[in-house]
Amino acid sequence: MPLSVLLVDDQPLLRLGFRMILSSQPGLAVAGEAEDGAEAIRMAAELAPDVVLMDIRMPGIDGIEATRQIIAAGGATKVLILTTFDIDQYAYAALRAGASGFLLKDVRPADLHSAILAVASGDAVVAPSITRRLLDTFAHKLPDPDQPEPSADPRLGRLTERETVVLHEVAAGRSNAEIARHLVLSEATVKTHVGRILAKLELRDRVQAVVFAYETGFVRASDRPSPRPGG
Repeated sequence: MPLSVLLVDDQPLLRLGFRMILSSQPGLAVAGEAEDGAEAIRMAAELAPDVVLMDIRMPGIDGIEATRQIIAAGGATKVLILTTFDIDQYAYAALRAGASGFLLKDVRPADLHSAILAVASGDAVVAPSITRRLLDTFAHKLPDPDQPEPSADPRLGRLTERETVVLHEVAAGRSNAEIARHLVLSEATVKTHVGRILAKLELRDRVQAVVFAYETGFVRASDRPSPRPGG
């Protein structure tokens, strides 16, 4: 059975564009379209799609509240946020509401396909380029590297030295494959480490690990990932 996707955006042309893209990808099927948050909540309950592609800024109930209610309903549906070029507080709030990641609206079809498959399988999507802008946006919340370390979250003490290193890589927005290359590990080993990190920190997924790293000061301002070609 193909993965079912619910498209949520208040702009019909954008919904049409994404429908055309998804219809051309193997293993995906568009279950329906919603033009605002209220309709998204209702259709998610009725259709139980595998993934919701969610816009943020919509009239009435926005994408943040819609995401919160869809996740709170307790089903298996995952939410993937679609946002504009600049990451803002709305995208960040949507992650805290339970979204499994976020993509730019100009995402390449192949990357969109991969992201939908990833979140449907229980993984999360945090593109490095988006992570850098997220860090820039919330740099004022990060500790100054010249100041003393803040009090660490006690959950960090549960991590081994290797898991702490892997968490830093995850917080930098790197994929399992990139982490494996950087730390000279197998991708399966990295995946095991990430799973243990999430369990020990009592976090739902990779996105929540990134949010945790920002909010607890685990990621410091001096740690922000540097730009990469094409990023």
